[in-house]
Amino acid sequence: MVSPGLNGPYFDDLAVGQEFTSAPAVTLTPALAAARQAITGERLRLTLDQPLGALVTGGPPVAPPGLVWDVAIGQSTIVTQRVKANLFYRGLVFRRAPLLGDTLATTTRVVALRQNSAREGRAPTGLAALRITTTDTDGRAVLDFFRCAMLPLRDQSAQTGHADDLDHAARPAAPPDWAAAVRAWRLGEFTARTPAGPRPADLHAGQVIDVTGGDVVSSAPELARLTLNVAAVHHDAAAAGGQRLVYGGHVIGLALAQASRALPTVVTIAGWHSCDHLAPVREGDTLRSTVTVEDVEYLPGGGGLVHLRSLVSADGEPPTPVLDWRYVAVLA
Repeated sequence: MVSPGLNGPYFDDLAVGQEFTSAPAVTLTPALAAARQAITGERLRLTLDQPLGALVTGGPPVAPPGLVWDVAIGQSTIVTQRVKANLFYRGLVFRRAPLLGDTLATTTRVVALRQNSAREGRAPTGLAALRITTTDTDGRAVLDFFRCAMLPLRDQSAQTGHADDLDHAARPAAPPDWAAAVRAWRLGEFTARTPAGPRPADLHAGQVIDVTGGDVVSSAPELARLTLNVAAVHHDAAAAGGQRLVYGGHVIGLALAQASRALPTVVTIAGWHSCDHLAPVREGDTLRSTVTVEDVEYLPGGGGLVHLRSLVSADGEPPTPVLDWRYVAVLA
């Protein structure tokens, strides 16, 4: 195991196979969930309504899915404290749904490296594909996914020779089991106790779901701090070239809030196909979504897996596309 030190590694400090485990473990508390909900507006009934959640899951309250992935990503930033940009996420699938009270620990492993071509007037950078593995209190797998970060070089003249195929390295080894975390849930209880709304049978591939209204990005550094995200560009304007960048998970959280307004029958999120950040987001931007149905799979016990794509833009003349998020929602 390798410690990245207090300030995070540069690109040329990294080697394929390195593992980082020094991020603090995080206990998922109701206070942590409430603070995040106030920032993102995530409105999944399963996690907001504890009696409903108990009927559906048969156990104690589950943690909001967005809180889980934000903590996992935040823990992985011990490797990406110096990040210049986050390019993509791949293969995020919930193996199980953590409960409030569970403690999450994350290991971050370098799986591929590629030095970028030199550009006149720009400091040299490289891309690091990272595998993020998160476990719960009992060491059970919760998340296992990939992210790609752009990092600066320590030695401005270094030629590292790193030229890995990042897309290949960040490809999950096996097809995802999207229903893994919800297979034992009683989704019929959710259907019976929630207002009318689009059910899986009401949706079809190619359908565009209307989302009313946008959301302003606020409390950006607070969300980064809340989830242990130490990437300097989210806290320090100087590190971001004069204006802080909003953490990408903040944008995803707002996209989920917008999707769940349009689809109040979303029970939870099973995972992501992919997530591409298309342009930087700044605090104060107003974001709007278009949600498209890509596929519908029915589950044997009722409900279904609905494959969605949220395209998010920041207001402007013209609007700027900032996020392309393809994910799988559980509907009932």
